[in-house]
Amino acid sequence: MPSRPRARGALAALVALFTAGYLAPYLLPTVVGRLAAGLGLGPSQAGLVGSVLLLGSASAGFTLAARVERIGPRRAARLGLLAMALGYGSAAATGTLPLVVAGVVLGGFGSGTATAVAASGIAGQPDPHRASTLGLLSVSATAGALYLTLPRLGGGHSLPLLALAGAAVLVWPVTGRLPGAPRARGGAPAARAAGPLPYRRAGAVLAGGILCWSLAQNALWGVSGRIGTGQAGLSEVTVGAVFALALGAGLAGVTAAGALGSRLGRAVPIGAGTVLIALCVLLSSNARGLATFAGGEILWNTVYPVVLSYLLGLAASLDPRGRWAVLVGSASSLGTACGPVAGSVLAETAGYPGMGAVLGGLLLLVAAPLTAVARHASGRPLVPGSVRRRGGAPAAFVAGATPAPTALVPQVGAPEQEIAAIAPPVSARRPTRSAFRLARPSQTP
Repeated sequence: MPSRPRARGALAALVALFTAGYLAPYLLPTVVGRLAAGLGLGPSQAGLVGSVLLLGSASAGFTLAARVERIGPRRAARLGLLAMALGYGSAAATGTLPLVVAGVVLGGFGSGTATAVAASGIAGQPDPHRASTLGLLSVSATAGALYLTLPRLGGGHSLPLLALAGAAVLVWPVTGRLPGAPRARGGAPAARAAGPLPYRRAGAVLAGGILCWSLAQNALWGVSGRIGTGQAGLSEVTVGAVFALALGAGLAGVTAAGALGSRLGRAVPIGAGTVLIALCVLLSSNARGLATFAGGEILWNTVYPVVLSYLLGLAASLDPRGRWAVLVGSASSLGTACGPVAGSVLAETAGYPGMGAVLGGLLLLVAAPLTAVARHASGRPLVPGSVRRRGGAPAAFVAGATPAPTALVPQVGAPEQEIAAIAPPVSARRPTRSAFRLARPSQTP
C-alpha cells in the first residue's frame, strides 16, 4: 500500500523537473527578443545567444545519457537545478555580453541536466506516454502564464532569465522524492550492468529525425515574435497574448492526446501531425495581420505538443532504462539549439515566407522516417502489460519491468521452436472397451 503514494510522489517530482528543464525552449522567443532589445544585438546575434543556451542543454543530455542512474537521480537533479539558478540568475544580473553568454551556457547545461533526469525517470514509468503528457501539460501551462505576465512587468533581458532561475528554485524541494544512487550492502554505490542498447538502428533514425523536426519547429518559434511585431504589425503585448492563447491551445491538445492514448497507435499521430505542422508553419510565416498570425500560431501549438508527446513516448519505449529517451531528447535539444540561427539566417536571406517554405519542406521530408520508426519499432506497447507479436514470433512485454535473464524470456524475432512428432505406443493406438469402461466417470445416485 505505501508503494503507490511513493510512486505518485516520484512521478510528481519528475513532472516538476521536466517543467523546469523544458521551460527554456518554451520561452525562447521572448528570451531572444529581450536579448536583442536589451543588449542592442542584431537578430542573428540574439539568435546565436539563444542557440548557445540550447547547445549547453543538449551537451548535458549527451553527457548524462547513461550516467543518471550511476550518479543518482536526486543528486543529478539538484546539480542541474543549482546550475540553472546560478547561470540564469547571473545572466539576468549583468548587462555585459560575455557574462550574459557565460551565464546562459551554465543555465542551459542545468536545464539539460534536469531534462535528462526527468526523461530517464519517465522512461521507467509503467506508462511513459502518460508521464510525458503530464510534463508537457505542466510546462505549457507555466509558459503560458509567463507569456501573459512578463510583458506587463517591464522590458529588458532580465525578467525571462529570472523566471527560469526561479523555476529551478521552486522545483528544488520536490527532488527529495527522487531516488538516490543505488547502494550495495557495504554502503558503496552499486554497479549495474548497462547491457546493450536495444533498437539501435531505429533509435538512430528517430534521433536524427527528431533533430531535423525540432530544428524546423524552433527555427520558426525563434523568430515568431519578430514575425508578429514586424511583418504582421502587432504590439509586443498582443504577440504575448497570442503566444499565451497558443500555449493554452497546446494544453487542450496534450489533454486530447492523453485521452486518445493508444487508440490510433503512434504512427498516425506522428505522421499526420507532422504534415499538419508543416502547413501551420507556412501559414504563420506568411502572416500579414492578427487573424493569420494568431490562427497559424494557435493551430501549430495545438498540434506540436501532441506529436512531441508521442515522440517522447516512443523514445522511452525503446529502452526501459531511459537511454534512448535521454539521447533522443538531447538530439531534440540540439535541433532546437540550431533553430534560432537557422531561422534568423533564412529570414534574412529569403524573407519570412521563403523561410516557411524551406522549413515546411523539411518537415514533410522528415515525416516519413519518423512514421516508419513508430510503425515498425515501437518498443514497449502503449498499454502496460499487453502481449503482442513482432516479426511472426511470440514475445511478451511488460511495460516498466526490469528485464529478466535472457534465457528465461522469449526474444523478439527468435525462430519458432520446432515440434517433433512422437508416435504413441502400439498398445495405446486402439484402446479396448475395458479401457473406456474404466475411464468413464462414476455416476452418483
